[in-house]
Amino acid sequence: MHRLVTGKTQGRAPNRRHSAGFTLVELIVVLVLTGILASVAGARYFNRTGFDAASFADQGAAMLRYAQKLAVAQNRPVYVQAGSGGIRLCYSATNPCTDRIAAPSGSNSGSAGTRAFCTAGGAYVEAWHCEGVPSGATLTLNPVAAGGFYFNGLGRPYLATDSGDSSFAGLKMTVAGDGVSRTIAVDQETGYVY
Repeated sequence: MHRLVTGKTQGRAPNRRHSAGFTLVELIVVLVLTGILASVAGARYFNRTGFDAASFADQGAAMLRYAQKLAVAQNRPVYVQAGSGGIRLCYSATNPCTDRIAAPSGSNSGSAGTRAFCTAGGAYVEAWHCEGVPSGATLTLNPVAAGGFYFNGLGRPYLATDSGDSSFAGLKMTVAGDGVSRTIAVDQETGYVY
């Protein structure tokens, strides 16, 4: 005796498929977590002070190394004028600098701090190897090198006011901003920048 099958199985529960997807609660939790992450990341993205301070410190150290190498290569003094506004390189001790060193790439960064600091006669000088401190960051020198310093043709540092033996006692430049602090040091005897 055969039974007629009508699509229903007798004695068994119908086979239901589980739908693949997210529940409403899971979607809401994901949206809330995404919002929290976006707010934290957005605040860090739009506040670039720490990044700019670290970048300026690296750039400042590179500028000082370049000044020393240029002095040795050309066997002539290369002056570094550094202060709370930034760092600039010159062939003369005059302030403001009249004999500016050209930037190796042809221009400086052109940032707002650089445009304010790297001026001659009130006009911004794009081709000068000069960088201004970024907004929100600070540059401090210890000890303060009034008038700046220079590297002689052998790469040894001297104060800009030295006429004989070097009275340069070493220098530490600290760049700080948004919890980031980097120090650039110039060795007293060798002029080594680290």
